[in-house]
Parts: sequence; structure tokens; C-alpha cells
Amino acid sequence: MSTTVMTGLAALAALAIWYSHRRRREVTCTIDLEATQEEFHAHVELDGIEVNEGDEVLVHNAPSAIAIGTRRVVSSRATVHQASIPRRILTRVLGTSHITGLYEVGFEG
Repeated sequence: MSTTVMTGLAALAALAIWYSHRRRREVTCTIDLEATQEEFHAHVELDGIEVNEGDEVLVHNAPSAIAIGTRRVVSSRATVHQASIPRRILTRVLGTSHITGLYEVGFEG
């Protein structure tokens, strides 16, 4: 193999590693669950970290069910895998280009 090909492969490998690298952080979080006549939601607030495009969040020990007519607020922990800069950029570009699929909604009456 020529030096140019080897250099190109090395650069491609370095870019692949940079793209796939994710920083992992453990944080505390607050889980807010409500299933009443006024509200039906499940929200998670992470303490001390902001989630961006391409990041993944895994909430540990979240309640799997809530009784109808109740509200629960639970403290727990979450693992956040933060995306690298190339992954953020790609996620933003692909997300923006695919959002138009959400506009194709019709109502018939």
C-alpha cells in the first residue's frame, strides 16, 4: 500500500474513533410522574448537566407504573453518554432534514 492510502486510512480510523467516543457521566436526577385528570406526564430533570443532540440518557430505578389519580416525585440516578462533536453535528443535520416527515399529518372528518 502506498503512503497516501495508509495516511488516509489512519485519518479515517482517527475520525471514526473521535465520532464514536462518548463521555459517560453519572448524575442525580428528579423524576416527576403524574396521572391525574388535569395532567398526565413523566419528566426527568438532570442535576448539573445539559443534554444536547446525540446524547443518550439512562434513568436508573425509575418507577414502571403509577396509580391513576396520583403524583409522585422520586430522586434517582442517571447515566448520561455525551456525544462527540462530529456526532452532535451529524445528529443535528439529520434531525433537521427528517423533521419534515412530522409535517405530513392529515385530518379527515
